[in-house]
Amino acid sequence: MCPGSFDPVTNGHLDIVGRSSRLFDEVIVGVLINQSKQGLFTVDERIELLREVTADYPNVRVESFRGLLVDFCRAQEASVVVKGLRAVSDFDYELQMAQMNIGLAGVETLFMPTNPLYSFVSSSLVKEVAKWGGDVSAHLPESVLRRLVDRMESTRS
Repeated sequence: MCPGSFDPVTNGHLDIVGRSSRLFDEVIVGVLINQSKQGLFTVDERIELLREVTADYPNVRVESFRGLLVDFCRAQEASVVVKGLRAVSDFDYELQMAQMNIGLAGVETLFMPTNPLYSFVSSSLVKEVAKWGGDVSAHLPESVLRRLVDRMESTRS
């Protein structure tokens, strides 16, 4: 299970999904539905983009979920959560989540260090730079970049 909001999916996300797909028979990309947060892309749009950019991985499927990740893992019969770590600050937060998940449901967490090329990339940072017209093309798959640029242009009008 590779969970996240993926708003939008970045090359860093894809690196973790792709590497996970080589380790496991099946990888589920779980798109969190968080009704208290308004995303730039709808959940359906994020799922569509993820399915498009993970199409080359036959053992990856994309699903959405709400509520506790461990409940979704149980329902999907997923026993491992894979989380990419960009920095020590990620580890501090993710370790607490991993310990809670093992305690709640016996779901293990595998921490995967992010490729240094993507160590500073986050969806939030990409959106912020794109909002002000910065070039984020190195950080997004081409199809995601097109959709992001279109979305930013439509919000400026």
